[in-house]
Amino acid sequence: MDFIDLRSDTVTWPTREMRQAMASAPVGDDVYVEDPTVLQLEAEAARMLGKEAGIFLSSGTQGNLIAFLVHCKRGDEVIMGDMSHTFYYEAGGCAAVAGVMPHTVPTQPDGTLRLEDIEAAIRGDDVHYPITRLVCLENTQNKTGAKALSVEYTNAVAELAHRRGLKLHIDGARIFNAAAALKVPVSELVAGADSVTFCLSKGLCAPVGSVLVGSKDFIAQARRARKMLGGGMRQAGVLAAAGLISLNKMAKRLHEDHEHAAQLAKAFEALAPAVEVVSCDTNFVIIHLNSPKFAAPADFIKAMWEQHKVRLGSPYPSGHLRLVMHYYITDAAVAHIASAFQQLLA
Repeated sequence: MDFIDLRSDTVTWPTREMRQAMASAPVGDDVYVEDPTVLQLEAEAARMLGKEAGIFLSSGTQGNLIAFLVHCKRGDEVIMGDMSHTFYYEAGGCAAVAGVMPHTVPTQPDGTLRLEDIEAAIRGDDVHYPITRLVCLENTQNKTGAKALSVEYTNAVAELAHRRGLKLHIDGARIFNAAAALKVPVSELVAGADSVTFCLSKGLCAPVGSVLVGSKDFIAQARRARKMLGGGMRQAGVLAAAGLISLNKMAKRLHEDHEHAAQLAKAFEALAPAVEVVSCDTNFVIIHLNSPKFAAPADFIKAMWEQHKVRLGSPYPSGHLRLVMHYYITDAAVAHIASAFQQLLA
């Protein structure tokens, strides 16, 4: 990259090794379940997450929607956080496409949902109510600043859900970041979940794709739902080849992104009070500007791009700015970002 892009880890380009693997990947027809590279990716993903099977998908949003379709019937209900990606950023697909009612409970500052709130949200047996079928967690939790949910907490939610006859789905778009931050195998983080979706196209650097994992029966039903949604792919091995590198190589270096986030946050502390570090978790740094030089965060965002070729995302409604670390943010990039902030805010 000839500029620095901090808007998201979705901006990552496939690596040179990925491009070479994509060019030479063995392929077949994936709808016929005949693409060898896709099958290898699905098997490897299932093994790493400790599940029986997996299915390669175009996106994490598609994976979450398929989980709702498989776990629930039309008119059923899923409990999720009021700041969850499935509620905020997936175009209402849970309700509009799956016909499933989202029942939101407060997302806590640490990214969790209180067990008491989940328990209270479960409907009783009454013809006036939708039937509660599913609990959905997000790990890492995006809108609270990429907070990682612990093994102990996730197991407690799974125990509660299963005790009440519900399933647990994890939107694990950045689940490998959570595992890296907590220093645990990713399989331990999702051991109690009935299904998990994770993205290959964020910190794992693949150009496109997600994987949904679960039991063999669940994935068989997911394959039908994927086809119904128009998600059947043909010679998709050219994409899956990059995903294999994501799993086997890129997942092992995510701690570097977390270290860069910590380095940047430390550099910002020296710029206080002009820069307030709101949080620094996994690969996200959330800040608030307190500078009289910039009337609005949008003015600062424009100046960073025009003067320093650093691209920042739109500010949150609170005015906070999110800076996301990824493969293309190097030590030199961190130094450049810190210097750019210092120059603009001096």
